[in-house]
Amino acid sequence: MSNDIRQDLGLRQVINVSGTMTALGASIVVPQAIDAMTRGLSQFFEMTALHKQASKVISDLTGAEAGFVTASCASGITLAVAGAMTGSDLLAIERLPDTGTLKNEVVIPSGHMISFGAPIEQMIRLSGAKVVPVGQATASSAYQLATSINENTAAAVFVISHHVVDYAQIPIATFIQVCHEKGIPVIVDAASEYDLTTVLALGADIVIWSGHKFLGGPTSGIVSGSKDLVRATYLQNRGIGRGMKVGKESIIGVMAAMIAWKTRDHEGIRARERSALNVWSEALANRPGVTATVVPDPTKNPLDRMKVSIDPQAAHISAWDLAMRLAAGDSPIIVRDHEIEHGHFFLDPCNLHPGQEFIVAERLSEELGKAALANDVTETPIEDIWLDREAKILQWPD
Repeated sequence: MSNDIRQDLGLRQVINVSGTMTALGASIVVPQAIDAMTRGLSQFFEMTALHKQASKVISDLTGAEAGFVTASCASGITLAVAGAMTGSDLLAIERLPDTGTLKNEVVIPSGHMISFGAPIEQMIRLSGAKVVPVGQATASSAYQLATSINENTAAAVFVISHHVVDYAQIPIATFIQVCHEKGIPVIVDAASEYDLTTVLALGADIVIWSGHKFLGGPTSGIVSGSKDLVRATYLQNRGIGRGMKVGKESIIGVMAAMIAWKTRDHEGIRARERSALNVWSEALANRPGVTATVVPDPTKNPLDRMKVSIDPQAAHISAWDLAMRLAAGDSPIIVRDHEIEHGHFFLDPCNLHPGQEFIVAERLSEELGKAALANDVTETPIEDIWLDREAKILQWPD
């Protein structure tokens, strides 16, 4: 058997320059979490007591009154909305997604109705709640939020993500203020955020983090916030949350990752990431049709990425065709391509193993070199790319 289990499973050996993406397994799990999970897998636990211990760790790291671990951020959204509707009413919890006479409307800015692999509004509806969009996708204001809240409103959801519309949106502080003036709790999806304290300090009632992205824990969601609403969210495990339950190994693993976060060498990590960006800058310098720019994270996480913009006529290849060539073969390099139709992609260094930055540089040079020598420009119509992706989704498991 090899050290790389992917070979044993007949899978490709992916190099991830896309970031903390669920589709690639999110992040490299930190050694402390691996050790804790290994030690705990063969043991038995009183799960309620284990959840209480996790709550203490979450409170210590985030400043929240309480917290608990669930299966994912997506399930955290569903359960937090459910908790806002039912409170600690055990019968109401058992009846969901039938909301009966409960307040069941949830407001969310239209520009925050994103897909992170599935629509966020579906995560809200799974609880039985009704989604009420606020404003338009490219414009939401305090007055629109205020007038969207009525006697049937149970909660408000706010999303912090690179996927949301990034202009003409209600600032989070204003969003919280308006909702609290109306007596409505605010649930914030902060799945991919590095800062674990500021949003709660602004007054959010629930903030949901990913345990398996920047924290480097196992697949999990971390629900943090006010004790009453966290309790109501946790109690959904007696109802719709049963299908979203988290195992002992995930609770133990994410607890270890949170404890390790407090002593992690964050500046050392940034230095390694900057070193990778420098390697790529050098590899892409002076290449016809290629512009490589180091850009900050759009939600102000403390990391930079490389934006690679391609002029197809000068480079003899489009950004999306180059991304597809990098993703081909037994050792695919997967770039961050959520804006690929605009002629650029990103290289994210946060999940590299040592030395992989040089492999990425070599592949970029190789593919761009091949394209430069070609007589014709490779530029597949982008609409064909989208249709092909849709078709491949429906071919699984073939």
